[in-house]
Amino acid sequence: MGYRVGDQEVGLDPNSKVGPVAYTDVEDIKASLEGMTDVGAEIVQDITDVARGLLIAQVKDTNGNVVGLRQQP
Repeated sequence: MGYRVGDQEVGLDPNSKVGPVAYTDVEDIKASLEGMTDVGAEIVQDITDVARGLLIAQVKDTNGNVVGLRQQP
């Protein structure tokens, strides 16, 4: 479920086990995920199609923060 306010989009994930996750839009989610894991991040959620080509993934950075990646269709 999500809301759009101007050019900001807020999505709610009722199944989140880590609390709120901030997502950033990326051009190439596969390359971005690979780049983050190359520098020590670990995959929390692999690339998943959540809505007709909208791809998301989550990683945990080296400080333990979970960050979301999102690629528009």
